[in-house]
Amino acid sequence: MLIAGFPAGAWGTNCYLVAPAAGEECVIIDPGHEAAQGVEEALKKHRLKPVAVVLTHGHLDHVASVVPVCGAHDVPAWIHPADRYMMSDPEKALGRSIGMPLMGELTVGEPDDVQELADGAELELAGLEFGVAHAPGHTKGSVTFRMPETSDVPSVFFSGDLLFAGSIGRTDLPGGDHAEILESLARVCLPLDDSTVVLSGHGPQTTIGRERATNPFLRDVASSRHERSAADRAAPRRGM
Repeated sequence: MLIAGFPAGAWGTNCYLVAPAAGEECVIIDPGHEAAQGVEEALKKHRLKPVAVVLTHGHLDHVASVVPVCGAHDVPAWIHPADRYMMSDPEKALGRSIGMPLMGELTVGEPDDVQELADGAELELAGLEFGVAHAPGHTKGSVTFRMPETSDVPSVFFSGDLLFAGSIGRTDLPGGDHAEILESLARVCLPLDDSTVVLSGHGPQTTIGRERATNPFLRDVASSRHERSAADRAAPRRGM
């Protein structure tokens, strides 16, 4: 499997191109601010043909290049319906103006073909499998994508802005909810194997095992779940 990633734009958002191998079809994940040129360079370098753009959420730093990338290659964009409005109205998603100079560089709106993601969906794109998990908290429509383990490659988890190396996504923008992101961490991340490679929306790659051991947010979530489980086991049982 080939995964080519690079940080793009003012926010250093990680954009990924995923393919079975060089010279084959690929999926583009989160082409954000000023990512279009980097996408084209990676496509040329690895001789890839995109078949879809998939988005972990709708914030501007993850979707700003969706229209030019989808338009150049005539491919659909996949996004959760709760975040779809952000492609056309990025300022509303941020709760403030992002500034006219920056806005002047962007092509705001939806590509011609938009497909909506659902929790538990299994996408088969470019000969690859992507398991979709709805993971609200950073935004209402945040999702993650997990690729299954193979004989020679560990499972890969595209976490968006849910989980970072040593941290988690912010929850102070419209649609953010701290309790909700902690629930998403517990439900989506904790069940994953320690060997799972985490490729997040910002910063370096990590693994679930490393984050389970060192990330203070994931450690707290795991501890809370363990305490609740112990309390449940100790509680008196009624009925059959």
